[in-house]
Amino acid sequence: MGLAEDLDYRVRPATAVQRAAQAVVASRAGSRVVSRMLPPLDTCVQRLTRHRHSAPSLIVGLPVLDVTTTGRRSGLPRTSHLIAIPYGSTLALIGTNFGRRETPAWVLNLEAQPRATVSYRGTTVEVVARPATDEEMTEVLTLSERVYVGYRRYQDRITGRRLRVFVVEPVPR
Repeated sequence: MGLAEDLDYRVRPATAVQRAAQAVVASRAGSRVVSRMLPPLDTCVQRLTRHRHSAPSLIVGLPVLDVTTTGRRSGLPRTSHLIAIPYGSTLALIGTNFGRRETPAWVLNLEAQPRATVSYRGTTVEVVARPATDEEMTEVLTLSERVYVGYRRYQDRITGRRLRVFVVEPVPR
């Protein structure tokens, strides 16, 4: 079994309403608002539902993976709520940061320390992240467009920085 199966992480087809919400969130204005509101809202929804749901799963039909990295400066655990892309039997993470100029902190943390934990609906797995090869990156970005329309729009808006894609796999036992 792979990481996606271990976590029972699946992306289900979005409803018409969820696709419409995705289009709004993927817009420049929508992503600007959502990038600020989503993290605290998502934390609240996860607490209220005992990690059975997240704000994106309810609003836009996307499952959220909690990725806990080690802060590159502080050394403290840092948790980010991310949409993972099922990739083979494992998962991939894309550092789009809603199409903003800044590289997300979790990307820099994984580059400094590739060991992390991922949690989904109460299951936590220790993982190691590695940068995707050029071939994997192309494949993951193609898959990402089937998961969420916003990924293509975010990629088109990114300027002045390199987009990072990571493949995450369970730590070998």
